[in-house]
Amino acid sequence: MTTARINARFKALKAEGRAAFVPYVMGGDPSREEALAILKGLPAAGADIIELGFPFSDPMAEGPPIQKAAIRGLAAGFGLRSTMDLAREFRKQDDATPIILMGYLNPIESLGYDAFADYAAASGVDGLIVVDCPPEEAAPLVEALDKVSISLIRLATPTSDDARLKIVVQGTSGFVYYVAVAGVTGVKEADADVVAPAVARVRAASGLPVAVGFGIKTPERAAAIARVADAVVVGSALVEEVAAAVAANEPAAPRVLAKVKLLSDAVRSVASASVTETV
Repeated sequence: MTTARINARFKALKAEGRAAFVPYVMGGDPSREEALAILKGLPAAGADIIELGFPFSDPMAEGPPIQKAAIRGLAAGFGLRSTMDLAREFRKQDDATPIILMGYLNPIESLGYDAFADYAAASGVDGLIVVDCPPEEAAPLVEALDKVSISLIRLATPTSDDARLKIVVQGTSGFVYYVAVAGVTGVKEADADVVAPAVARVRAASGLPVAVGFGIKTPERAAAIARVADAVVVGSALVEEVAAAVAANEPAAPRVLAKVKLLSDAVRSVASASVTETV
């Protein structure tokens, strides 16, 4: 399935006339059992696509909430392989929801591009976002992913001019991830009025759906972005629920899934004027 699973999901959402809701969760956070419970519960709570982070010791693009989630994942003994093993377990019950692996290049290089791609495909991973892999250095990774039809999903930012966008979208498939605010995750808030023209520009350059992330924490903000984007990504607000559960010595899954439902309901409550056809 892989890339085809992503394309099928966006095609279905276009028919519904709405944007996707995309929760981000961290592998192994706060434990294998709870991370798997969260992952398995996401579709019923309203997730259309899942971003699954793999813990890394130097998550340079992340703010404090996701940095702490990575630390908890590492403390639980998780890394790249064990996170993909979670995806494999998830696939036993769900063959429709796309899973996008998200993280940093070092663990992938350590495993080896071909070995990583084969393991990811066997685990049911559909796409990959590598925060610190510029397009100019991505050719070997793209080649490995293409062999198993896994999408490499690149990041566009507020500073990506038209010339840079042409480079960013080369070899990109599935969708483009637009970083709505400058800086790290979970700090600033995304402004739909500012995001809307940027999304249109990225969509025109790529011909692909555009997911918007960074700076979306509340249902109101999620609904506003859903009106102008093809997908809404929320991460920090969800891992903060894990942190709160750990602090309260409570199970994390109920808190996370309740927040997912709140946010996904907000996304589903509005019609998107911009959901695009995926071919």
